[in-house]
Amino acid sequence: MTARTGLTPVSAREDVPFCHPALFYSTESDYIEGVGAFVRESAARARPVLVAVPGIRLASLRDLAGDGHGDITWVDMRRDGRNPGRILSMLQQFADRHADRDPVIVGEPIWVGRTPAEIREATRHEALINLAFAGRRATILCPYDTALPAQVLEQAHRTHPVIGERTGYRPSPHYTDPYAVCRDCDAPLPEPVDPEVLPFDEWLLADVRDATRKWAESAGLPADRRTDWLLAVNEATGNSVRHGGGHGVLRLWHTAGSVVAEVADRGRFPDPLIGRRRPDPLSPGGGRGVWMMHQLCDLVEIRTPSSGLIVRLYMSLE
Repeated sequence: MTARTGLTPVSAREDVPFCHPALFYSTESDYIEGVGAFVRESAARARPVLVAVPGIRLASLRDLAGDGHGDITWVDMRRDGRNPGRILSMLQQFADRHADRDPVIVGEPIWVGRTPAEIREATRHEALINLAFAGRRATILCPYDTALPAQVLEQAHRTHPVIGERTGYRPSPHYTDPYAVCRDCDAPLPEPVDPEVLPFDEWLLADVRDATRKWAESAGLPADRRTDWLLAVNEATGNSVRHGGGHGVLRLWHTAGSVVAEVADRGRFPDPLIGRRRPDPLSPGGGRGVWMMHQLCDLVEIRTPSSGLIVRLYMSLE
């Protein structure tokens, strides 16, 4: 197999409908040679391409592709993928729109500067790609900067069936069952210092929502961000009443530059893909509330300890 250009034929094989390689790069020229060539070749084959990478990389890739070079959609991952939990929905929607044309995606969900919590959730996202796209005809190439911490690069070997470097692409000997990776991402959440504690049930929901609004105002959360965050908190507390035993506990606190709401109840979270796909508004199935939380917040962390379900919703003050 050739160093970089052999990737597209791999995804076209009848016995490999879905291809999910990681590509490790060290320099700008590595990036252009690997990712840029992959985008050009895919577009030249008349395959629809979604390029979702950090904005600093978009300009160089667009210059390489040139105006009018194929059917390419450009997305700044720092903006649209700020919350790793919303990325998979974006990729699936693109693939659904082009299901009959073997869609190609470049997705870079982890970059230097991501927080440890964001990296953990982005690693979960990378594992879940393999479940969500199993059996579909699509290729998702994920670039990884080798300047990232060693443990992040090790996880990339576990979440990608194929890995690429300067010498070419090869199967990853460390590829791991996606459910096992997700379990490993369920690290215990750190305890907050002196949070506001608000127990609630069906009859107290209105009071808790009002108290949360006042707390967010006093915390300095801007009005537009406050609206989104309060809507997400409302969804989380409402889910507790509907699916988590009829009651729960809401905790509110600050971190460096963010506000956090945590909802704990007796519910469960049986499927890690819940909320990762845009729900059908006519479907009786669940997941709409979790999907909204991911779309509205800067970060969502979900844990399922023996006591039940914990959902943390983060919103930056900026």
